[in-house]
Amino acid sequence: MGTTQYDAVVVGSGPNGLSAAIALQQAGLEVLLLEGKDQIGGGLRSQELTLPGFLHDVCSAIHPLAAGSPFFKTLPLQEHGLEFVYPEVSAAHPFDGGRAAALHLSLQETAQALGNDKQAYLNLMQPLVKSWPGLAKDVLGPLRIPNHPIDMAAFGLNALTSATFLANRFKTQEARGLWAGMAAHSIQPLSNLTTSAIGLVLMAVGHLQGWPVPKGGSQQIANALASYFVSLGGKIETGHYVTSLKQLPTHKALLLDVTPKQLLVIAGEKLSPFYKSQLKRYRYGMGVFKIDWALDGPIPFTAPECRQAGTIHLGNTLEEIAASEKVSASGGHPEKPFVLLAQQSLFDSTRAPQGKHTAWAYCHVPNGSTVDMTEAIERQVERFAPGFRDLILKRHTLNTAQMQAHNPNYIGGDINGGIIDLGQLYTRPVVTLSPYQTSAKGIYLCSSSTPPGGGVHGMCGFHAARRALKDVFHLSAPVLK
Repeated sequence: MGTTQYDAVVVGSGPNGLSAAIALQQAGLEVLLLEGKDQIGGGLRSQELTLPGFLHDVCSAIHPLAAGSPFFKTLPLQEHGLEFVYPEVSAAHPFDGGRAAALHLSLQETAQALGNDKQAYLNLMQPLVKSWPGLAKDVLGPLRIPNHPIDMAAFGLNALTSATFLANRFKTQEARGLWAGMAAHSIQPLSNLTTSAIGLVLMAVGHLQGWPVPKGGSQQIANALASYFVSLGGKIETGHYVTSLKQLPTHKALLLDVTPKQLLVIAGEKLSPFYKSQLKRYRYGMGVFKIDWALDGPIPFTAPECRQAGTIHLGNTLEEIAASEKVSASGGHPEKPFVLLAQQSLFDSTRAPQGKHTAWAYCHVPNGSTVDMTEAIERQVERFAPGFRDLILKRHTLNTAQMQAHNPNYIGGDINGGIIDLGQLYTRPVVTLSPYQTSAKGIYLCSSSTPPGGGVHGMCGFHAARRALKDVFHLSAPVLK
């Protein structure tokens, strides 16, 4: 790589690596961003996986956290080609018999459709929707004294509970099912503490802005971030897979968008024995089995709300979803898995040839599973959309091993960079006041294995960059307004 010296080197061009590189470059540093693959983006890549002209999101697809990210909001990403498209319905949840619950932008409309649970839903969500703009920076960051302590305490009382416990606020099948689908994004049994947190956040941002699709694929988020970084003077090199510190050019700070397992390989020789022992105890969660379809037409969901939604949660009742997630977390493969499905081409015509469509779905499986869940997933879609299978032109599948091969951060298919349960909510990757610092001077972790965890928001990278700027360069870290 030559003898060029950089102020900072960032390894990994996922949303967190890109965010870290941008924050460092904004401070006037010379920054090099290295990506092991030939294409930047990490979990943001989009490719023609099935047939020519059908553009699929390989990993992440729907982006409420990206649209609402406190850091992304400070960046001129629209000027660099990013355009979000907002489905009429953010998320829909069908039930047997043709009914569905739905998350609308309007809080009142969502609550009204829940019938007898209208007031219970308003009581839960109205305060959070009101306080979220101020809370976002506290929730999407490391454990610290919050800027809004009263609002944070109110949020925490609900967020730290299990999804099954919080579901007791609701009586109707519709409200309980809608809530279960949201909480199941936590990728753990719904009886676990803290599983309410992600459900509350996703619903709040849904009411504040919706759940958007990036026009042209999730890759466009990465492309916009990279374009802005380069416009500031940053440098990107792809096809440079880092497995050792010896592969890096001279630098003052190193930020790694990797999980603890890779950190041990890359920088283990520099880390203290105690820190390494903590990293070795880091826990990864369930994996995912994913399918992309090229379709001859839109998915024929029975419920009209599902035909207007960007995201569909397939799992029927809360009880069925909870049972499914419990089986997967215990090492089994449920016959009726909870399925997260996205239908981006309904709202973004760039995804498929005219008249054709794409669809994207995954279910949770045991970490490292290579069991083919195609049949189980397609049965679940057909269950709520009779005739779906007749539309399939071609499919592309990824088991957990293939997911990890595509993105090394997905250890065993874990797309969250480690389970986000009570034991690893803020103490990720280790118990420390500064989770982004490693035990080695000048080496930082900026991946989803640090707070606030998984999701396309860039906040892990932003906070890691702030720490490095303060420690290494004695510069004032950027402040989010």
